[in-house]
Amino acid sequence: MYRNGFYIGGQWVEPASAERFGVVSPSTEEVVGEVPVATIADMDRAVAAARTAFDEGPWPRLTPGERADVLERAAAKLRERVPDFAAVSVDEMGIAVSHVAMHHAMVAPVFDYYAQLIRTFAFERSVVAGESAGLVISEPVGVVAAIIPWNAPVNLAAWKVGPALAAGCTVVLKPPPEAPLSNYILAEALHEAGVPAGVINVVPGGREVGEHLVTHPGTDKVAFTGSTEAGKRIMSLCGEQVKRVSLELGGKSAAIVLDDADLPAVIPALVGGAMYNSGQVCAAQTRILVPRRRYAEALALAEAAASGTPVGDPHDAATMVGPLVAERQRARVEGYIELAGKEGARVVSGGGRPGHLSRGWYVEPTVLGDVHNAMRVAQEEIFGPVVCAIPYDSDEDAVRIANDSRYGLSGSVWTSDPARGLATARGVRTGVLTINHHNAPMPMVPFGGFKESGLGRELGPEGLAGYLESRTIGIPAGLAR
Repeated sequence: MYRNGFYIGGQWVEPASAERFGVVSPSTEEVVGEVPVATIADMDRAVAAARTAFDEGPWPRLTPGERADVLERAAAKLRERVPDFAAVSVDEMGIAVSHVAMHHAMVAPVFDYYAQLIRTFAFERSVVAGESAGLVISEPVGVVAAIIPWNAPVNLAAWKVGPALAAGCTVVLKPPPEAPLSNYILAEALHEAGVPAGVINVVPGGREVGEHLVTHPGTDKVAFTGSTEAGKRIMSLCGEQVKRVSLELGGKSAAIVLDDADLPAVIPALVGGAMYNSGQVCAAQTRILVPRRRYAEALALAEAAASGTPVGDPHDAATMVGPLVAERQRARVEGYIELAGKEGARVVSGGGRPGHLSRGWYVEPTVLGDVHNAMRVAQEEIFGPVVCAIPYDSDEDAVRIANDSRYGLSGSVWTSDPARGLATARGVRTGVLTINHHNAPMPMVPFGGFKESGLGRELGPEGLAGYLESRTIGIPAGLAR
């Protein structure tokens, strides 16, 4: 897991600097790999390669069917590399090995989906009005700067690279410094699939080179997943250049448990879902809204579920909750748990560090009770294994509480009456919401958020549209088809 270069222009190239970044295992606190640290010069080289590939290369000029053939080969290569993705992810970001199959389940299917979509997608259409006509063309936006976070680096890279390549764009992908290794495997798979030189470039680096990539005059669009604070900065930088931008940002999603729900089944499922990837998921449903008359019952069930969740070595198949990605992230989560007590909330379960683990950045699965929605722990994204249980008085009150957030990314409704659940779901202002199950993204439907959870959508036809520009050419009506 020691890498010596960057993937630029279809080959592995030497970095401009000898500086290296150590990849630290969150479970052992030991260095498990190294990658070079990108400089401004490295990023300039990557953008130049992508620019040349777009302006002069074959990729945007291939037929959609020809691009689809390459995407299908890429999907096959990516499936072959799933064991490699899994091994690296456990070490570089600490996800439990019991979850790695789910963690990478969307990588290859995204490429397959967009290959199928562009074979029939109407990239051109004619509009006729009397003697006048217009040819409407959807063409690739250009060079895409794709910046991804550490919590799902390959999955989220696929969500951007797949539709961008399908559209005919070229990409400069900046993996996060905390978890860069898995995207080297992605680059290898795409190279083996025959993606032309310069169409995909992979250059890990820190904030400075990321900001340089965003503002680089050679990039036409920025696709970013990460914190809302970073997204606001990127949006402001793109605004200065009127550069296209899509943002998938934070969340504080609510699970509304209606009064007819089967609590002994629902509450453990919600607690377990919120602990996936140690709670480091933007769409995690970390506010559990429960009818006030059943609140005590729900807290007891949540306490049992959290305290019974196995925490430990992510390489152990029995582990359900591994470490947080970094020491700073553990400090952040612990700070919020301390804040909860100061705000008047109560730690029902967890709240500390597992006593049986002497190394690693672990926090126990934690349930906070006596929470009201105005508390910071109910309003701010903690990004750790912490859930807040909040009581409500009516269905309308539950919807009001769910919407009382600056975020709007995900959510769910749990009930024995699906029609009632759908009626409730329609009132929640969030980009993705499910009834009686957890959010499981599918390649064919859009994913994204309202409010400060972001702009634009990934996946589905909407995800492809984000990498296309539309233009109209006025033509004689006789040329219209």
